[in-house]
Amino acid sequence: MPFADRLLRFLSEFPLPPPLPESVQAFSPYQDPTPLGLFTQFARQYYTGNQPRVAVLGINPGRLGNGRTGVAFTDPVALAAWGIENELPRRREPSSEFMQAVVTAMGGPAAFYGQFYLGSLYPLVLLRNGLNYNFYDSPVVTAALWPTMQQGMRQLVEEVGLARHAAICLGRRNGQYFTRLNEELGLFEQLHILDHPRYLMQYKRRHLADNVAHYVETLRSAGNVGNMHQG
Repeated sequence: MPFADRLLRFLSEFPLPPPLPESVQAFSPYQDPTPLGLFTQFARQYYTGNQPRVAVLGINPGRLGNGRTGVAFTDPVALAAWGIENELPRRREPSSEFMQAVVTAMGGPAAFYGQFYLGSLYPLVLLRNGLNYNFYDSPVVTAALWPTMQQGMRQLVEEVGLARHAAICLGRRNGQYFTRLNEELGLFEQLHILDHPRYLMQYKRRHLADNVAHYVETLRSAGNVGNMHQG
């Protein structure tokens, strides 16, 4: 089964949690026809072939980017730029703007997604009072989701097919949890932790070119090791 089909099965079958503490609600973009349809089109265009991808993982999806498009760190404007036409409102999402610049700097979506899987440690949208919520914002929510996160990461590596030599974490605080997951599961030989795109766009936007260049350097370094291992 091709990488795209294994990934589609993983995301569309990822289970909704039982009721969560702190009035947090989860929803799956992959059980909603519009984002599922867009992601299916995207995956079949860009996650082609069967090669292992290097994981590039954020926290959990936001409602206005991945929640609408089905594609991590990709708002409707970026999705259209990658050739996936959509009828969604053309509202920009800062993390998506940043990652669009990174993907462009690395040669465009075909080159980027042929080598990397861009996703999240927890692949479902979390909301509280209608606003985005991070899985680590409350220890009791983290604890409630942790077993499913462990299982999901195992599946991504062992069943979907991620490279094991390295993975990239988006977000310093997210990195604490990714590190803990990796220590518990032993999935990746090396973790590279980068500042989160939203943080960089909110607080370091004037250094956008430098921050994109740092991302590209880190991603190329992790990807090149993979090419050496496969070659």
